[in-house]
Amino acid sequence: MSKGKRFKSNLEKVDRSKKYSIDEALNVVSEVANAKFDESVDVSVRLGVDPKQSDQQVRGAIALPHGLGKEVRVLVFAKGPKEGEAKEAGADFVGADDLVEKIKGGWLDFDKVIATPDMMATVSKVAKILGPRGLMPNPKVGTVTMNVKDAVSGEKKGKLAYRVEKAGIVHASIGRKSMGNDKLKDNFLTLLSALLKAKPASSKGVYMRNITMSSTMGPGLGLDVSAAQSALK
Repeated sequence: MSKGKRFKSNLEKVDRSKKYSIDEALNVVSEVANAKFDESVDVSVRLGVDPKQSDQQVRGAIALPHGLGKEVRVLVFAKGPKEGEAKEAGADFVGADDLVEKIKGGWLDFDKVIATPDMMATVSKVAKILGPRGLMPNPKVGTVTMNVKDAVSGEKKGKLAYRVEKAGIVHASIGRKSMGNDKLKDNFLTLLSALLKAKPASSKGVYMRNITMSSTMGPGLGLDVSAAQSALK
């Protein structure tokens, strides 16, 4: 079946007018995630915030209970004892100026970047490359730290960094289809809880506007927001 025919067939399995419960949505998403690879399950949450306002930024990082269902390649900028600590914790790549030169040359075979505070001047040399790809280390999400061991361990297990975009939407992957619906649901509820706790005090009106769930190649399903929030209680 061609991609176009598959998408059309999958679209027929989705009721666009319906607001699904979490379990219903995961069942449908699992059914339509029928590509030849292990599709990721993604969610988009539209929040009642104005990201242009500095006091309405929503961002953070959480350790998902079941990880992301994929290997996470971690790069660490560190020197001295911290370099050894990073390697012992399982970092895939550790270095300093040597890594900067590789990245400048177009090498980007890694998923997360961690740096000790003293290395940020070095990291800044490739900020224009890392920044647009969401790879720049940031103390707010725990990737600029002297506690390299825990940072590497957290990223390898599947730590999810999230941030609200210009349109007020948070996009995030909650895992892979192969993980099964129970684990995906746990991960989803963990993300939802984190977003609710991160609500800015200056956000007025309805905070969680709508939620959409989809697989990599599948159509989006609208979720019942109040039912999803009730599942946290």
